[in-house]
Amino acid sequence: RAAEWQLDQPAWSGRLRITAKGSRAFIRLEDKSSGELFAQAPVEQFPGAAVEGVTDSSRYFVIRVEDGNGRRAFIGVGFMDRGDAFDFNVALQDHFKWVRQQSELARQAQDLEQGPKLDLGFKEGQTIKLNIANMKKKEGGTGSTRPRPAGPGGLSLLPPPPGGKSGSGERPAPLPGTPITDSLLAWPQPAAAPAADVWGDFAKASG
Repeated sequence: RAAEWQLDQPAWSGRLRITAKGSRAFIRLEDKSSGELFAQAPVEQFPGAAVEGVTDSSRYFVIRVEDGNGRRAFIGVGFMDRGDAFDFNVALQDHFKWVRQQSELARQAQDLEQGPKLDLGFKEGQTIKLNIANMKKKEGGTGSTRPRPAGPGGLSLLPPPPGGKSGSGERPAPLPGTPITDSLLAWPQPAAAPAADVWGDFAKASG
């Protein structure tokens, strides 16, 4: 109980700092002017025996100091300001929270190393099958069709009939709205039929 201490006549007053090295924290009591070390309390876990709060105040604690030669002593430490006592608690909690996180990460890494490794390599003779929808056949293969070239305006043009003549003996006229280009006039021009007797061949046909 802090009420049992001689709070009006402290044995020592100065500065308290918390430092850390690895997983251990150190509560250092230093002279507030020169920084000379008065006492130090190593803390390996919190809460624990190295730091304990009193039952009748949130501003006072009992800490276990060590001199480095194996000698230990329990002393009472108090803060005049409640905010400083709060910061003291939070600093220790944050440090050991970080220690637990590092320990958990190390354990997970060790489990991954010891666990079975995933082998993604192909075994001898092993094959895979890919099913790609709408894959076009290779041009020139069996059953493949070569797309016809599109004419002006995106229209497909049919090749000329054998012999360079159309079915009626006349050159087909271009589609409406299609400009006359060299591609439409590429085939040989047929000789024009006599205008006088268009049906002469039918008149001479027997039967």
